[in-house]
Amino acid sequence: YSNKMSYGRRIWAFLQFAVLSSIKATQLGGDVIFATSTPLTVAVPGIIAARLRRARFVFEIRDLWPELPVEVGALRNPIAIRFAFALARAAYRNADHVIALSQGMADGIASHGYPVERISVVPNASDLDLFATANQDAQHFRGANPWLEKRPLVVYVGTFGLVNGVSYLVRLAAEMANIDPEVRFLLVGDGAERTKVHDLADELSVLDRNLMILPEVPKAQVPGILGAATFATSVFLPFPGMAANSANKFFDALAASRPIAINYKGWQAEVLREADAGVVLDPVDVASAAMLLATRIRDEAWLEQARHASRQLAATRFSRDLLFETFLTAVLGRTAIDSVVGESGR
Repeated sequence: YSNKMSYGRRIWAFLQFAVLSSIKATQLGGDVIFATSTPLTVAVPGIIAARLRRARFVFEIRDLWPELPVEVGALRNPIAIRFAFALARAAYRNADHVIALSQGMADGIASHGYPVERISVVPNASDLDLFATANQDAQHFRGANPWLEKRPLVVYVGTFGLVNGVSYLVRLAAEMANIDPEVRFLLVGDGAERTKVHDLADELSVLDRNLMILPEVPKAQVPGILGAATFATSVFLPFPGMAANSANKFFDALAASRPIAINYKGWQAEVLREADAGVVLDPVDVASAAMLLATRIRDEAWLEQARHASRQLAATRFSRDLLFETFLTAVLGRTAIDSVVGESGR
């Protein structure tokens, strides 16, 4: 699988994986079968293994399938769409419990008739341990990049995928060049749209001027890059279904104590507004988005409180360790959790 594959090639890869992993799953042991999707076809080996072992089956939904692929045009064939919805119903019907990464996803699952009481909402989490050295690593990153120095920096670290809409940030950089040319943009990652993003940056005369593009890096290097950021970003194309997303980059930014700029509505936008930990940019009017960002990125008093708000969200609401307790209860079931606690107590 690669993000650079066409939608059709990806679906074929998903089906291949479903078949081969189903064979492998029959050879494994375990008391709980845990399947995490996307893609939806991951449910197939989960169902088969759970049936054969008569084990508890827990299904995690990381994107609402097949609703989202239909919305973005990845699934267009009516027969394929009917098959995908049938597979979704089969996955829910066979699941003892379902984990959703957002309330919007949970609502979508419930719309299939799945019992609400058997759905747990556990979003992606902030890994505070990984980002503990973000500030120190940031000093090294800035020192190693003379184009940056002490200038304000807007960072995107993630996939250059078809739905990510990273070109939005290139247009934002072009607008910002006219407002505050000292602000720098850094895009780090790879994917199907990377060449398109690169060419647009060149066309708009921002490439290697106020916008830099770097290849994807190991996760261990992300804290230093985000630590160097004045603003972290998370962007998507304006599909309504993306409002329910739970992007890892959002939680990494919180762990790095960085204000976040996003260009979509939904629960993450509400979190940012309530905590004043970032800004919600207009997804269409890039000029007004640049003006808002330019105002905030030079307001040191606001930036300081936004950094504090991000850190508080990471520590008190989205900490990996806190969310894992909810996750483990959903996976094992309350009775199993109690027995595990009892065993450790003895």
